[in-house]
Amino acid sequence: MREDPDGDGDRRYHVDGEIVPAEEASVSVTDRGFRYGDAAFETVRAYGGELWRWDAHVDRLFGSLEALGMPADDLGLSSLDLEARVRDTLRANDLADAAVRLSVTRGETAGFAPPSPAETEPTVVVVVAPLPRGGRPDRGGESTWEGPATLQTVSVRPVPDRAIPADAKTHNYLNNVLARAETRVTGADEAVLLDDEGHVAECSTANLFLVADDAIRTPSLSGPVLPGVTRAEVLDIAREEGFPVEEGTYTPDDVRDADEAFLASSIRELRPVGTYDGVEVGGGPVTTLLSRLYDERVEAECYGGGGRDGDNDGSRDGHDGGSAAGDGVGDADTSPE
Repeated sequence: MREDPDGDGDRRYHVDGEIVPAEEASVSVTDRGFRYGDAAFETVRAYGGELWRWDAHVDRLFGSLEALGMPADDLGLSSLDLEARVRDTLRANDLADAAVRLSVTRGETAGFAPPSPAETEPTVVVVVAPLPRGGRPDRGGESTWEGPATLQTVSVRPVPDRAIPADAKTHNYLNNVLARAETRVTGADEAVLLDDEGHVAECSTANLFLVADDAIRTPSLSGPVLPGVTRAEVLDIAREEGFPVEEGTYTPDDVRDADEAFLASSIRELRPVGTYDGVEVGGGPVTTLLSRLYDERVEAECYGGGGRDGDNDGSRDGHDGGSAAGDGVGDADTSPE
């Protein structure tokens, strides 16, 4: 398969059951996803043609649709149907390694009031963009980031769970956009959002981890934190390796004083934190090990390669790999995965 089509002009997207050229792909101006953000989405990583943790992504998507009052069953959507649309889109673009954005909106309406689920005709869109091969670096795997991330605390707060459930991944991403807009002054790579009590919640497009006192720690899902698919994978790897794991509440000082810190998202996988509010944090041996083990899982499950064999130094701590910037899915779709 081609590694990268020659720009958006050659790309094809899936819109309401049809594969169309990118320049012709569109939704109606009366679509509720466009007008009100009345939609849910998932960003999935494809490795070697395999949809990484598809079941987890589709379960969260269906949970988001349920939270929005439009259950997937009532919309006539199934995991198999959506997977077929995604695979058709990858095939149409001759892509094996890609970022996939799958969106489901409440469809078109003339007015503001949402239709009942039985009367809803959803709009389903699949957008793809090429990414480098994943998996083990010694077998051709590349990062989608360049160097450790710089973080900045911002004044924007997450949407309260009582307004929009934190575990629902919807098109209402304005607070994340505003958070990233604040970082333009310093040029930081990521914005850190705090909850109403001043505890770290998450970054605008990633979950946050810290390593302190030999334990791997991350903000608890009891706060306004998206249950990232990569977050869950990291926790599973850590527990399998016997690391102490804690999900709790942490202040910005806890992160700045940590031995190590890193971000987790579907597109960028694990990325070490270089600085937080100008204070050096850095990755380290734990971040490097978790990243290597993540790569090995991807290699074994998606590329047919072996797992651990001692040949993979696996260090992506500060690795300068290919960047996903400008791929068409881009920054906005590296939201916590």
